[in-house]
Amino acid sequence: MAGAAEWDPGELIEVFKALGNPARLQIMQWLKDPDLHFGEYEAIADRRTVGVCVTHIQAKSGLAQSTVSSYMSTLERAGLVRPTRVGKWTHYRRDEERLAEVARTIGTTL
Repeated sequence: MAGAAEWDPGELIEVFKALGNPARLQIMQWLKDPDLHFGEYEAIADRRTVGVCVTHIQAKSGLAQSTVSSYMSTLERAGLVRPTRVGKWTHYRRDEERLAEVARTIGTTL
């Protein structure tokens, strides 16, 4: 999404598809305040800068590991989360800049 006048409808559709699933939407809400929502799990890395370990997302959601991996890939393709590898684990955090860009695009074009 380059700007309000140049937005690619396909990009926005991917965002809406990614957020159209209740579980993915819930994960995005949890990732907004990772210390609050994942504080019960021992952090492998700093949740604010590196993100939340995919195993913790899986444990909190109660979903199968393969389902969570698929959901996180969908959110990543839409540009809503950024992955970071820490050892053998992938951590995810929200891409706040991208989310702000999406909000601006929606606010100015729809």
